[in-house]
Amino acid sequence: MNLDALNKVAVQIVAPGKGILAADESTGTIKKRFDSIGAQSTEDSRRDYREMLFRTTSAMENNISGVILYDETIRQNAKDGTPLVKLITDAGSLPGIKVDGGAKELQFCEGEKITEGLDGLPARVAEYVKLGAKFAKWRAVIDMGRGGDRSIPSYTCIQTNAHALARYAAICQEGGLVPIVEPEILMDGDHDIDACAAATEWALKELYQQLYFNRVALEGTILKPNMVISGKLAKNRASVTEVAEKTVRILKASVPAAVPAVCFLSGGQSDEEATAHLSAMNAAFDLPWGLSFSYGRALQHAALNAWGGKEENEPAAQAAFAHRARMNGLAAKGEWTQALEKSAA
Repeated sequence: MNLDALNKVAVQIVAPGKGILAADESTGTIKKRFDSIGAQSTEDSRRDYREMLFRTTSAMENNISGVILYDETIRQNAKDGTPLVKLITDAGSLPGIKVDGGAKELQFCEGEKITEGLDGLPARVAEYVKLGAKFAKWRAVIDMGRGGDRSIPSYTCIQTNAHALARYAAICQEGGLVPIVEPEILMDGDHDIDACAAATEWALKELYQQLYFNRVALEGTILKPNMVISGKLAKNRASVTEVAEKTVRILKASVPAAVPAVCFLSGGQSDEEATAHLSAMNAAFDLPWGLSFSYGRALQHAALNAWGGKEENEPAAQAAFAHRARMNGLAAKGEWTQALEKSAA
């Protein structure tokens, strides 16, 4: 493991005004998104859509520091034969790869999941490094329950997923990839922001304990957490100010300063919500880590709708993607405002 090289990648990810484009949707997930716009999901159409994003020069060069890819995508070439990985690197961005096998039912824990994929991971990491990947991602899914049921998350779910994240991180570092560790407290449900805060703190503290036990060097990692936020079905939704304050408080209580990069997932927030929350944190607090974004839907939603699966709509889709990338780039510096959002739309 070359820790200096790993740290350099992690620091580059949170360069001022930049963050990660999560373009690692599985074949099943992207089919659902294509279905929503009436587009057919084929290997070529998925390639064309992602190529369109990667060729959005203003976004890729100015606001995107890294791109998380799916196994299919990291192997694909653009229409003109250029590897998609080369499109990313030519724009000054870093290619990454999703390596987990997805969330499966956790035995004896009804309603909870464990992320699988450790079997054979060292060999996959070695292959992805040869294909050009510089970092990897593994997502753990932690549900909050419904209707006042706070029996979940259980300790079994929190601990088992933290251990899997730590084992994955160790394998990645040994193989030369910077691991993104992603323990996601799901926004689904009717829980309030304080319940989310408690679960987030628990999950993060267990994660960093397991990373220590598995000898992972924090300087060569990236954290991809949820924001501390009310559930989608909560009767009272927390304000932008409260989300920013409670998220930063939990992160400072749980995440060591040795971690160079914290890149939030959007987790079901609207495009503008995800931007506003990130900007509020960067504007109001002195932070020990670089704080940025690793958004999928919150960066792509407007572009996907503008594209509609039609080649003639690509300029409009690229403009929509560039706009959201710029807004989040401003948020990563604490400089986003609703006035800028509206004036640039």
